Amino acid sequence: MPHPTYYLLHVADPLASAAFYEQILGVAPVETAPTFSLFVLEGGVKLGLWSKATVEPATAGAPGGSEIGIAVKAPAEVDAVAAAWDKFSPTILQAPVDMDFGRSFMIADPDGHRIRVFAVTG
Repeated sequence: MPHPTYYLLHVADPLASAAFYEQILGVAPVETAPTFSLFVLEGGVKLGLWSKATVEPATAGAPGGSEIGIAVKAPAEVDAVAAAWDKFSPTILQAPVDMDFGRSFMIADPDGHRIRVFAVTG
């Protein structure tokens, strides 16, 4: 059975979004252009940032209706990532908090796409 290996976000400015993701992911894009940027992440998963003005077929979705999830191993790591990312001044949608599944926090990228860092407990 095939599994997802490639995620695309439709963004206003792929170069600006690439700069944001390079900061929070700690890895440089392997491709950058005015209409598209690409990251290859651990395990081979790819994150593409495609200009919403040039994506075909045209997009009708709005950012914020889904999330990118980044799992860490322990609740303390959630707080550590939040503290490390704070220097980039992201838009914080949810400060670190204990939820029914574990510890979590959420930021938004420049286009409003949601990024959740979490550690499952219990």
